[in-house]
Amino acid sequence: MQIPIDNKIIEKAAEELHIRDFSQATIREVVAIAGKIEKQTGLEFIHMEMGVPGLPPAKIGVQAEIEALQNGVASIYPVIDGLPELKKEASRFIKAFVDLDVSPEGCVPVVGSMQGTFTSFLVAGQCDAKRDTILFIDPGFPVQKQQAVVLGYKYESFDVYDFRGDKLKDKLESYLSKGNIACVIYSNPNNPAWFCLKDKELRIIGELATKYDAIVLEDLAYFAMDFRQDLGTPFQSPFQPSVGKYTDNYLLLISGSKAFSYAGQRIGVVAISDSLYHRVYEGLTQHYGGGTFGSVFIHRALYAISSGTSHSAQYALAAMFKAASDGCFPFLEDVKEYGRRARKLKEIFLKYGFKIVYDNDLGETLADGFYFTIGYPGMTGAELMSALIPYGISAIALNTTGSKQEGLRACTSFIKDHQYELLDKRLAEFTRNLYLFR
Repeated sequence: MQIPIDNKIIEKAAEELHIRDFSQATIREVVAIAGKIEKQTGLEFIHMEMGVPGLPPAKIGVQAEIEALQNGVASIYPVIDGLPELKKEASRFIKAFVDLDVSPEGCVPVVGSMQGTFTSFLVAGQCDAKRDTILFIDPGFPVQKQQAVVLGYKYESFDVYDFRGDKLKDKLESYLSKGNIACVIYSNPNNPAWFCLKDKELRIIGELATKYDAIVLEDLAYFAMDFRQDLGTPFQSPFQPSVGKYTDNYLLLISGSKAFSYAGQRIGVVAISDSLYHRVYEGLTQHYGGGTFGSVFIHRALYAISSGTSHSAQYALAAMFKAASDGCFPFLEDVKEYGRRARKLKEIFLKYGFKIVYDNDLGETLADGFYFTIGYPGMTGAELMSALIPYGISAIALNTTGSKQEGLRACTSFIKDHQYELLDKRLAEFTRNLYLFR
């Protein structure tokens, strides 16, 4: 079938999915629209909308999980606070690659970072009745705001685009000083912009979190994937930067999905700082009758939500953590493929007049990785998304991530080798038609 695709086909697909406004479409809705059109027309789409790993899972994890299943763990409930081997290896992995000391008891397996975030929000929001609001340092993962909505919690957010470096202090303090912020969340590297908060910014976040007694959730879904430096040598600098260097009020969200390509088994770890784990909050005492932050997190909240994390997947993650910390599993080598893809894709978009929206990282060239952001002169993000769909190119609008910038988030994970040439041809036609009709 020739491109562009007839707009009537696109409109019908959106109508069938009850999507009235492309600018508000969720990631899954964009995927569904593209899938419907692809099936109806037979046209191969270049999918850049969904952040699903596109590499084979780490063999070390697969083998450990198979062995665990063969040994019969599927018939046994996992211990709610986690497999001892996993807790030990998670603690060691954090020391090896973040250079932080977190006791094994505070390393808690969860059903992916999504569950870790949900549970963290839940408990952090119950610590103090006056602190009823979550603060998002945006742009960020859209579903995390949906989690706040599900919980019935208030939230505030700001786009950090104009507040990098020293400018972050006054902006962040303007929120924290109100006294209503229970926790602050951000991702590093950032989803969707792929900038990386620097030590000076993490120091600002950490020191203000301590000053105003807020909890920090550091989402490390793309652990150590700043490929501008080698963060993959265990127990050796440079390490994955972390707010944990500057405050005791932190939780780290470490996912098995991206760095280990183990997304399908829904496995991750929440690492609760030793100080926070043992802290007693009046709000939690009133709500549960007692307990520390850590014990409430595990034995009250997490137990009620899932009654534990997949037993065999815990063995897989423990094996991957151990091998990485032992130095015999260079886990970052495989995922560097995302950086190579991003570099090629950016070159093609820039060739046809697109721009990189988040294009600066405190004076450094932005890293190439899992995501990047694109815009086109004179177009909003919603207009650009709608304009590219007829050419079989799908991505999500930046406004859904909390960004105030106009453009799209593009993910590299599903890109196949033959699609670079395909993208080049389609963007050539896109710009040619745009010029003709303008």
